[in-house]
Amino acid sequence: MSQIRRHTFPAENRIKKRQDFLAVRNRGRRLRTPHFYIQVMAGESDGSRLGITASRKIGNSVVRNRIKRLVREYYRLSYDKLPTGVDISIIARRGAGVLNLADVMTEMRVLQGFTLDR
Repeated sequence: MSQIRRHTFPAENRIKKRQDFLAVRNRGRRLRTPHFYIQVMAGESDGSRLGITASRKIGNSVVRNRIKRLVREYYRLSYDKLPTGVDISIIARRGAGVLNLADVMTEMRVLQGFTLDR
């Protein structure tokens, strides 16, 4: 991305289609933290894309939206430290609703320096 990153989460950085989520799930590498399943797959573009899933098992809509906001904030703050050219799907697990931003950043640290090479 050649422009300066602002306080946004632009559409080109999002995984939006079910087909794309399924592709990441089926062909991606899996990581697991205490509160998240993380799936990473090589993408078609130069930048990375993020998709977040939070089911009703996490909590009500307020809790689900809050955890998604926290994950997006981590992504926005750490964009330059994440691998480039990848699609990242993050699935919140039970208990994720009680996390704060510092907890999310600690758990997502597994993505920094991550490579798709085995």
